[in-house]
Amino acid sequence: MKILLAAVATIFLLPAAARCADEPPPLPLWPNSAPGEKGNLPAEADTTKPGEGLVAGQRVMRIGNVAQPTITIFSPPKEQANGAAVLVCPGGGYSILAWDLEGTEICAWLNSIGVTGVLLKYRVPKREGLETHTAALQDAQRALGLVRSRAHELGLDPQRLGVLGFSAGGHLAAALSANCEQRTYEPFDDADKASCRPDFTVLIYPAYLTLKDEADKLAPEIKVTAQTPPAFLAMSQDDPVRVETALFYALALKNAKVPCELHVYPDGGHGYGLRPTGHAVTTWPARAAEWMEKRGLLKK
Repeated sequence: MKILLAAVATIFLLPAAARCADEPPPLPLWPNSAPGEKGNLPAEADTTKPGEGLVAGQRVMRIGNVAQPTITIFSPPKEQANGAAVLVCPGGGYSILAWDLEGTEICAWLNSIGVTGVLLKYRVPKREGLETHTAALQDAQRALGLVRSRAHELGLDPQRLGVLGFSAGGHLAAALSANCEQRTYEPFDDADKASCRPDFTVLIYPAYLTLKDEADKLAPEIKVTAQTPPAFLAMSQDDPVRVETALFYALALKNAKVPCELHVYPDGGHGYGLRPTGHAVTTWPARAAEWMEKRGLLKK
């Protein structure tokens, strides 16, 4: 365990540029274009303005206008790899993707504990005429099925494939965990025959899980049953997204007898990724690693 926590601490000390320097090439998610894409978006770009929204004193890369979704596979060194993998869903309000803060830096941390990080670049912003999460959920279903269908060649255990999401990406991770029995698009190939059910779910300051105006009832796309994957959640009480979104999701899991670990911290706000900010909530990676280890997810 001490070695595990030391690995997490090492990631904290690395500058963002170093953590992202060796980004592998992305892999197209769909054989041709994604379902329903019309090619009418501006070019994909980093939308961050100079000095905008620094986190822990560092810039955040905010990618917008994603029309060609991809996955990027970050593999740990072979001698450290344990066969587990996590699909990483950055947040950004379904408008942009916080690519480094909640993406590449998270994959570097996963690699430090022997886990393969699969970074999902899902479509944003929301598509006109569709629910906010519709296109993104299609991409997430396709991504997890694709990874599971290729688990053997990637050196992965097809029964230890999880999903981790932040903010809107947390909503996407929960939606994927709730909508895995049937694809929300017409299947393309054999990858769509593989299960897209995550074996575990990690939600960090998740958004949109509940309906505030309906006594915090779960959102209709977030259905919890006895088959919902086990979950780890972390959030702060002063999060402007409202800590209730994590509390009521955890309560639904408890009522469905689904194993769940919930960490609520007094302060820390929203959108910190794993960058140390002086608030205890940014120690969540150590708690999540402990949870994964206790569940046997980190065994080689």
